[in-house]
Amino acid sequence: MRFIITGRNINLTTGLQDAVESKLKKLERYFNPDTEAQVTLSVEKGRQKIEVTIPVKGRIIRAEQVSEDMYTSIDLVQETIERQLKKYKNKLIDSTQNATSFSKEYADEPYEEEDAIRIVKTKRFAIKPMDAEEACLQMEMLGHSFYVFRDADTDQVNVVYKRKNGTYGLIEPEF
Repeated sequence: MRFIITGRNINLTTGLQDAVESKLKKLERYFNPDTEAQVTLSVEKGRQKIEVTIPVKGRIIRAEQVSEDMYTSIDLVQETIERQLKKYKNKLIDSTQNATSFSKEYADEPYEEEDAIRIVKTKRFAIKPMDAEEACLQMEMLGHSFYVFRDADTDQVNVVYKRKNGTYGLIEPEF
C-alpha cells in the first residue's frame, strides 16, 4: 500500500508521517500492494483532523476524524476504515471487477452479515421554486442540516447543506 501524505496548516514531521504510515499499514491486509491511500492532515482552530481516501475501482473508501490530538485522530481513522471494510465487505467485493483491488486473503474471508438498511420514515412535501440563498434560510428556520428545493432559474432539484465549518454547500444535478 502506498501513502500520499499532505498537510494543511501543519508541519509534517518525520515522526508524524511515521505514525500515519505505521498505523495505516494495518490496512495493508485488506488491499493489494499497489493500492494508493491519500492522507491529509490539517489543523483548524486547535482541532487536529485527518482525512483518508482510498479509491477502489468505482468506489471510494473515506474516513475523517477530528480530535484534540493528531495521534488520537490517526488511531480513530484507522479503526473507522476497518469498520467500514467489515460492514460493507459483501458490497465492495461482490462485483468481480472490484475484487482485484483487495487482497486475496480478505476477499476469501467469509462475509459478515451486515445490518440491513431500513427506511423508517418517508416525508412528502411540495417543492417550491426558489434560489439557493432562500433555501438556506428555509433550512435554518427548520433547524435541518440540509434542504431540498427546486431552483427557480434552472427548474432542477438541488440540495443545500450545512458544512461542519458553518458554511453552506450546494448540490446540483449533472447531466
